[in-house]
Amino acid sequence: MMRVRVIGAGAFGTALAAVLARAGHEVLLEARREEVVDTVMSSRCNPAYLGDIILPPMQATADANAAVAFGAELIVLAVPAQTVRSAADKLAEEDAAPPVILAAKGIDRATGQPLSDLLTERFGSAQEKNSSRRTFGVLSGPSFATDIALGLPTAVALAAPTITEAETLAAAFAGSNVRCYASDDVRGVELGGALKNVLAIGAGIVSGRELGASAQAALVTRGLVEMRRLAVALGARAETLNGLSGLGDLILTCASEQSRNFAYGAAVGRGASREGLKLAEGVATAAVACMLAAKHGIDVPLMSAVSAVLDERLTVDAAVAALMERPLKNEP
Repeated sequence: MMRVRVIGAGAFGTALAAVLARAGHEVLLEARREEVVDTVMSSRCNPAYLGDIILPPMQATADANAAVAFGAELIVLAVPAQTVRSAADKLAEEDAAPPVILAAKGIDRATGQPLSDLLTERFGSAQEKNSSRRTFGVLSGPSFATDIALGLPTAVALAAPTITEAETLAAAFAGSNVRCYASDDVRGVELGGALKNVLAIGAGIVSGRELGASAQAALVTRGLVEMRRLAVALGARAETLNGLSGLGDLILTCASEQSRNFAYGAAVGRGASREGLKLAEGVATAAVACMLAAKHGIDVPLMSAVSAVLDERLTVDAAVAALMERPLKNEP
């Protein structure tokens, strides 16, 4: 068993910490807020993110120095996608270089880079400093934090630059309710998790606007085609997008308001104010995904429609009309 440090005490980070603790590891949950630390340590729950779900025994801290002193043998990075850059910068400055599993789903908005590229850049500096390459992997797939925290069976993909590294990282979850399938297609696994968020917002818009189940099915099906084409253009393997981190995650998040992206889209579809809505990673990803698609000459009409609605360049009705009036094409 290992000492595992989970950075990020939101719903998903806390749920993964619970899984790893139940698998027998000694776990430290690193939070930003002291009140989260207090409730995890005193009441074994994180009501701000996971309600009254009882967590297994674990340590928690908001002290960065204490987190480093914990001496983790594995780090799980479960911060929001747009803060991965700063979190990786801090990790690269630490003397120790244990493997890192990235559990964020998104694309860096500032640079248009997949998140694994940020890790490669940051940990390259650590490589020069420590004379050893830091292993990292990407975890993605159909996995609601509540399901994971409750101990319900879940399957995800875990990718690393080599299949041996992926298998080693996946083994950390052995004996838990989370089954990890190893892959060496880092780009495919991470883009599946990132791009489906944009389409989940679209599915939420369809639901909130009451456009019907037929429209919902069409969005999921044609959306997968867009995800696959764009991901392949960015270096992924097509078959990865048909797996857990692509199709699997797309099906899950396009069908339930447990998904923050779906819930955000549903609110937009109903015409509700966006103020006060919970963070949805797909909002930041939509524009950068469309930028990357344009750069590589990939047609992504559904993602473009979602982006236009989010940016208020089109109303929902205008976006639907524009999609329906597109020239007819053949499948796929």
